[in-house]
Amino acid sequence: MADKFLERISGHFRLPLIGDVATVCGITGFTHKDWIPEPRRIRDATATLLHRGPDQQGVFESRFASIGATRLKIIDLESGNQPMTTEDGDAAIAFNGEIYNHEEVRAELRGRGHQFRSYCDTETVLRAFIEWDTECFARLRGMFAVAIWTESDRRLVLARDRMGIKPLYMARQGEDLFFGSELKAILIHTEIERRLSMAGLDCYLSLNYVPCPWTLIDGIEKLPPAHWLEWRDGNTRSEAYWTLPYGNYRDWSIDEAQEQLDSLLKNSIREHLISDVPLGVWLSGGIDSSTILHYAAAVSSKRLKTYSISFRGRSFDESVYIRQVSSHYGTDHAELDLNSGENLADAIEEFAYYSDEPSADAGALPVWFLAKLSKTGTTVALSGEGADELFGGYLTYRADRLAAQMRKLPANVLRLALDGMRHWPVSDEKIGFDYKATRFLEGCLLSAYRAHTHWNGTFSEAEKRSMLRVSLPGALDGRLKEMRDLPAAKDRLASYLWFDQKYFLADDILVKSDRMSMAHSVEVRPPFLDHRIVEFAASLPAALKIRGSCQKFVLKELMKDKLPPSIPLRKKVGFDIPTHEWLRGPLRSLLMETIFTGASQHDELFQPSIVETYVKRHLERRANYGYHLWGLMLLFLWMKKWRIQATGDSMAERVVPERAAIFT
Repeated sequence: MADKFLERISGHFRLPLIGDVATVCGITGFTHKDWIPEPRRIRDATATLLHRGPDQQGVFESRFASIGATRLKIIDLESGNQPMTTEDGDAAIAFNGEIYNHEEVRAELRGRGHQFRSYCDTETVLRAFIEWDTECFARLRGMFAVAIWTESDRRLVLARDRMGIKPLYMARQGEDLFFGSELKAILIHTEIERRLSMAGLDCYLSLNYVPCPWTLIDGIEKLPPAHWLEWRDGNTRSEAYWTLPYGNYRDWSIDEAQEQLDSLLKNSIREHLISDVPLGVWLSGGIDSSTILHYAAAVSSKRLKTYSISFRGRSFDESVYIRQVSSHYGTDHAELDLNSGENLADAIEEFAYYSDEPSADAGALPVWFLAKLSKTGTTVALSGEGADELFGGYLTYRADRLAAQMRKLPANVLRLALDGMRHWPVSDEKIGFDYKATRFLEGCLLSAYRAHTHWNGTFSEAEKRSMLRVSLPGALDGRLKEMRDLPAAKDRLASYLWFDQKYFLADDILVKSDRMSMAHSVEVRPPFLDHRIVEFAASLPAALKIRGSCQKFVLKELMKDKLPPSIPLRKKVGFDIPTHEWLRGPLRSLLMETIFTGASQHDELFQPSIVETYVKRHLERRANYGYHLWGLMLLFLWMKKWRIQATGDSMAERVVPERAAIFT
């Protein structure tokens, strides 16, 4: 059988030698221990990722494994293709990402006798693995998802960067393993059932995202950030090579902290600017993106390009600040005003394909248009993701502190105030007083840790029970328990930041950024998420993050004499759309058609009458359920697009294991 297999694949694809290297933006593959895939299987899986790497595609095939890669040319443009192999053909790699310290690692490898035939980081990763095995991943600084196959050992190793910037999904089928940068590369396999995950749904309906390791498809999981996984002849094991820092406090003075942060940002942004193609900065006019631009402009020899989305005429429009910053640094600036005249409905329906899982974060819509705008002049963009989770930038952190005081009041008083808010006029503001106050009072009646996720979440436990016909497994409780089980700290802020870095950042913010940018073949790099900055931020006391009403205190102190004066002083404005209003206006038809049809088609899972009540109350301006309905709308669009079934074993009241099946 093996001889026939090798004969069959002979000549189909040239396997590039180690000197033919490139950065790629999509990887996929599968093992086939006990079965023989049809000739086009790996190529069909690779083709699902063409948007991530339109410049080149290739595959590697052996008796026991197949690997595919798509390439977006960014560094070492003239070199060859991926997957790549060692000279003896025993090891093959598919790599997605950037290793910013690859020259340092390469120099050490040269000292150990390795010879290099290219200048690309992909070769560095492969040779580092040959030298140090899985210990090599802790030596890498950057963003990556990687698959390395060793034929002589019948061994596949997958790994993901520390913060989860680059995605990697996996599924087991018998003794074999399937993987891909996106779910669609796994769903191409007919062996994989498309059943809705009840654990994923439990979290999604509350958080509007699905925390790792779950997805919304039963049996498909995410490789956790900072982990590697080994498949060897049908058996799997996994291990973390880095741990998200918590509680490693130092007694920083504000001057010392500023000096250290300044040095770290300089180094990180200098590394993130490495590119052989046009590079730009996503600019919102807030302190995070403006900080990125400041340090980038200081080291760039070229005039930088900046890209922005405005909402002219809206209370949350940031175009005045955007233009102040772009003018200050003399950038080549491009801007798109996002309004109801844009083709919003068509863009949202495309999310169902490119998002893999529903983009229930309404900020995906402006990011979609921002990435589309960026592609007109760049292939790589720097962004400010991560600063809020590292330095305490979200309003929710102040809500956590205020709620701790409010819980000292009798619960009846809080319920009376909440009942009063139900009579408050409903606002069309993106996040109006009525919405914030109602959400806050609801959270004050919850435990501190559940309230933290409730501030930015949607459906409560009671609302989920009334809306669904089945019992959910309580998966979210397990995630919240992780916060409760953390060692005691002087300030609960540390546990909230840890949770948001581990889940909200990795499974919402970075997923949104990756899918929307890759849909337009743009690579986004977040310099704040250099792990040295993450570790530094974790060492800061709470007082250097939030001081009174000032959030991201140390960052603002550092930048107050560097940026235009108005930027460090202004309040944070979230980068999303006026969801409540647009679902009553330009998106009303899409909302009604999708929600009513979806709830009816899946009435074995949802109570259509309850779902329709949410729509009716929102459209009649009796309540603001925009974020709830956005999540449901995207869920139903996604289920329809990918033919996800909410029937069978996934509907049973099952106990969801705390550890994913792939890791047992």
